[in-house]
Amino acid sequence: MLEELRIRDLGVITDATLPLGPGLSVVTGETGAGKTMVVTAVGLLLGARSDAGAVRSGAKSATAEAVLRLPSGHPAVVRAVDAGAVIEEYDGGAELILARRLGADGRSRAFLGGRAAPVGVLAEIGEQLVVVHGQSDQIRLKGAAAQRGALDKFAGSGLATSMAAYQELYAHWRASQAELDELQSAARDRLREAESLAVALAEIDEIEPQPGEDEALKAEAVKLANVEELRIAATTAQQALIAEDFGDSGDATTMVDAAKRTLEHVAEHDAELGQAAARLAEVGFLLNDIATDLASYQAGLDSEGPERLAEIEERRAALAKLVRKYAPTIDEVLEWAERSRIRYDELQDDSTRIEALAADVVRAEADLRKQAAGVTKIRTKAAKDLSARVSAELTALAMADATLVITMEPAGALGPHGADEIAFLLQPHSGAPARPLGKGASGGELSRVMLAIEVVLAAVDPVPTFVFDEVDAGVGGRAAVEIGRRLAMLARHVQVLVVTHLPQVAAFADQHITVTKTSVRGADGGTATGFTSSDVRLLSDAERVRELARMLAGQEDSESARAHAQELLDDAKLLPQRA
Repeated sequence: MLEELRIRDLGVITDATLPLGPGLSVVTGETGAGKTMVVTAVGLLLGARSDAGAVRSGAKSATAEAVLRLPSGHPAVVRAVDAGAVIEEYDGGAELILARRLGADGRSRAFLGGRAAPVGVLAEIGEQLVVVHGQSDQIRLKGAAAQRGALDKFAGSGLATSMAAYQELYAHWRASQAELDELQSAARDRLREAESLAVALAEIDEIEPQPGEDEALKAEAVKLANVEELRIAATTAQQALIAEDFGDSGDATTMVDAAKRTLEHVAEHDAELGQAAARLAEVGFLLNDIATDLASYQAGLDSEGPERLAEIEERRAALAKLVRKYAPTIDEVLEWAERSRIRYDELQDDSTRIEALAADVVRAEADLRKQAAGVTKIRTKAAKDLSARVSAELTALAMADATLVITMEPAGALGPHGADEIAFLLQPHSGAPARPLGKGASGGELSRVMLAIEVVLAAVDPVPTFVFDEVDAGVGGRAAVEIGRRLAMLARHVQVLVVTHLPQVAAFADQHITVTKTSVRGADGGTATGFTSSDVRLLSDAERVRELARMLAGQEDSESARAHAQELLDDAKLLPQRA
């Protein structure tokens, strides 16, 4: 809800605050007082094109600011937070401030929640909160998507259920068609990919690499390349342990055995020396084992000659070729091969998959068209009902010959919202061609058309705040009363702000705001050096009677005019304007 509108140095308004509330608020005042500046201010807050000429003469800039109260989870609040706005939270709701500053030099700046923001973001948020009806470029339902959305909401839960089923089928159909198109368009590339994988896998399978084989062969190659050095070391070590001449007492096993026997002779006299002898026996066994292992190692070296080294180098060269082509190590080559086999199997199944997808697309499209026909049937019925109800409202709004025509034509292709092209047209009178909304109607007529539509749609497609300008242009009498009554009917569901010059409309207001103009002459007594300003204020009940009397007869002090004004107020209260 728009809680407050502040205007500074815009047109003839120097500084004004409009306190607004729920229901219907009207703005009245004499011609030239600045009522239109209220609509201009709202337009600026909605991202309208700025005009430096709207800045009050002598001022550096003009400012429009709005305070809105919304539910915490409202999409506009979420979008504002995403844009960096500071939001004031309170129980169950949030306060959002929109502002626009227009410089006399033509520069414009927008603010959202106290933070500078692009004008486009302000417009994006504003269009979710406030709708202005007055000029043709301010029609909420001028777009085909908005008209379709309004009709679908008017159609109710029956269409919502049918549309949900349609969109589920549509998503499946589109996904299947996209996969089929991808397979068919990429068939040549996929064939080349399959052939490339086949060659690579055949090469890997021919070599048959084993996990860790490259590192193992590298270690063996290093060993064989240094075989003589290794043989000498092993021989020397073995001889140090066990000498070939058993009479030689300089080898390790002989010396350890001698030490052991010496201790064994005296072990019976001291248990500690007996334990040492036992440990030397273990050392002797260990030395003999090592000597045996060294002898086996030497024998193995003798059997692994240059032929084995050549064989290893040849194998390493084959593995290195795989590593250069497919992965940094043999283990990673094997992993790549495993993944590639899976991919190769998928590519081999393309023809079967294409046939299955083609059949699925045909079935899905048939189901989708059947569901689309059901959606069209519900929409057609809803369109007739909506057209009849809006046309009835137009009759009461002094447009008795006008008809809202809702056309539904088959779309060229199935879309996410069905197979219908929907358009809202206005037929001004019998025999005249129906034309799109906003074409062929005056500003006042267009505002009345939109009022009629909004009254019918208010319960199913509400926007928090509506602003109407020129809605009562060119009408009077009973038609003016009907306009006021319907504005009050709309205000049962949403907040409505109306700029009006008709007392019959103003009588229905919940809040009555007036704009008064003051002219001050210059020092020379003329107007050239003077200035004009306007004041905006909320009227009390007594002040409302005076203002309505002025609007009726131009004589706010006339007793008869006041009596007539009070009668208008009393009659408005008796009409069924509240739910």
